[in-house]
Amino acid sequence: MSALKKFFKDTIIYGIAAILPRAINIGLVRLHTAAFGTEKYAVNTEYYVYAAYLNALLTYGMETAFFRFFSKEQEKGKIISTSFITLLFTTIIFLILGLSFAPEITTSLGFEKVMYVKILVWTVFLDTIVVIPFAYLRVTNRPIRFAGIKILNILFLAVLNIVFLWLIPNGFLSEGILPDALNFYIQGEPQVIYIFLANVFASLLTLILLVPNILKIKWQFDKKVLQRLLIYGMPIMIGSLAYVTNENIDKLFLGEIIGDAEMGKYSGCYKLGVFMTLYIMAFRLGAEPFFFNHAKEKNAKNNYATILKWFTILGAIFMLIVVAYIDLFAKMLISKPEFLDALAIVPIILLANLCLGIYNNLSIWYKLTDKTSYGMYISIFGAVVTIVFNLVMIDKIGFMASAWATLVAYGSMMIISYILGQKYYPVPYNLKQIGGYIIIAAILSALAFYDAFRGNYIITTALLLVFLAIVYLSERKELKRLLKKGS
Repeated sequence: MSALKKFFKDTIIYGIAAILPRAINIGLVRLHTAAFGTEKYAVNTEYYVYAAYLNALLTYGMETAFFRFFSKEQEKGKIISTSFITLLFTTIIFLILGLSFAPEITTSLGFEKVMYVKILVWTVFLDTIVVIPFAYLRVTNRPIRFAGIKILNILFLAVLNIVFLWLIPNGFLSEGILPDALNFYIQGEPQVIYIFLANVFASLLTLILLVPNILKIKWQFDKKVLQRLLIYGMPIMIGSLAYVTNENIDKLFLGEIIGDAEMGKYSGCYKLGVFMTLYIMAFRLGAEPFFFNHAKEKNAKNNYATILKWFTILGAIFMLIVVAYIDLFAKMLISKPEFLDALAIVPIILLANLCLGIYNNLSIWYKLTDKTSYGMYISIFGAVVTIVFNLVMIDKIGFMASAWATLVAYGSMMIISYILGQKYYPVPYNLKQIGGYIIIAAILSALAFYDAFRGNYIITTALLLVFLAIVYLSERKELKRLLKKGS
């Protein structure tokens, strides 16, 4: 089996692991928007912004460092054990401190209940200690087990959400099935805390499923290995924190500047952009170990160039599909019309996330050359752009400012990474084709969203078919070559 064919096969499996859980999660958006108004939904959004920052901080780039050194070191057992022991130790300290100072943290973050913070601490703790076991499954080419655990996690999460937010409030089950300490219904209406509880229980199930893998880890700690992991990983951590800022700070700013209701609308419609996020995540799960494991092959750079081109093509198709049928997707996923005021952000967010996905592809240059500090600088630059753009423009154009800020940040990061990458690790990317596909897809998406055409599915479908025809006519020779090579 050719390297590219194996890459695409593994990516499809990882895609199922990423897309199915997120697809179910997207389905839960309808349940959540039905159960809560825009202001309560804003509380849910704010909670997960803090969770994202904590996850980036507590993993401190160890996952990417693990991939890098596992692929190049002879004593792989020490890489596994040292990285796992280190994360376990620091995460236990976080758990103790987080639970001890929960009342003070609750006050500083502005949450209603101390229980919110305690659940947040437990969820982040459970999610962090499974990072290395999951990474090991990926780097040792065990995508089926990886996918199975991820799917079981989301199915369990979905069931709990349905029980807490639909079955009990609608009288199908008695509230008495819950311990009094967990009964957070007010006049029969569920509270957002049940979304948080569902997540911590699902995270606990994931840990239990990974226990057999964890028990196989040999407890050997190497200080020199840890030093190399930290030197490589710390810039990744700072870059991750900057990425979380790019993804989430807009929501906090919107809540502070124009109110929770507007932030809730923005966050609800932002979920429609998750279709591109799903695609990027599925690709990243398969691509990261592939890029590291095949870096020494003779045709590695040509493979990287081919992969980026097809990533861009498929991403552009996803963007067009969502925009062409955006009202259908919105009706499927969002229950209350009040959320739809922010629907105009979706095409912008989709294009921004496509730029982010391209940036993730391009970032292989600084990971393979051990120049992760450059990734940190690029991400910090993007975060600064996001913060400044939001602070200057939210008062002027409302939540649209946050959408444009995301596009400007990710677009500039993509361009900077390409320029630097060609200096330190030149890859023969076909800029003319890649740029052409992005521009054509953006123009066709704008037409599909235009008032005169939006909702006319004959026209929007025709626009989608135009793009597919352009791709086929441009790539039919390479498609035949790749299929013949992989057979």
